[in-house]
Amino acid sequence: MDDIVWSYKNDDWIRQSDLVGYEVHARDGAIGTVDEASTEAARRWLVVDTGFWIFGKLRLIPAGTVSGVDHENEIVVVNMSKAAIKAAPDYDRDTWGDEAQGEHADYYGEFTDRHVDE
Repeated sequence: MDDIVWSYKNDDWIRQSDLVGYEVHARDGAIGTVDEASTEAARRWLVVDTGFWIFGKLRLIPAGTVSGVDHENEIVVVNMSKAAIKAAPDYDRDTWGDEAQGEHADYYGEFTDRHVDE
């Protein structure tokens, strides 16, 4: 399951372009913009700046939750609701490590293409 959480469903989405700056849309609306994108082969993720929506929090969203990328309009679509993203674990660059990665994988696993939140 861990590889599903950290891998894009379609690798062509990231080969074509750097996703930094793209707008991020949840199933029920826009949530922010991509602030950072991992290019690691084993663990890929996006850091989303939520701006004023949840008081400027950064959310790390594993690649497995991405359900589509529109390069023409610079939009990344994730398989989650805004509420699910708001309830996600906080992301802090200074404490990012194996423990935090495990916490994020546990939380986001249900939002990969094999699962859908209510």
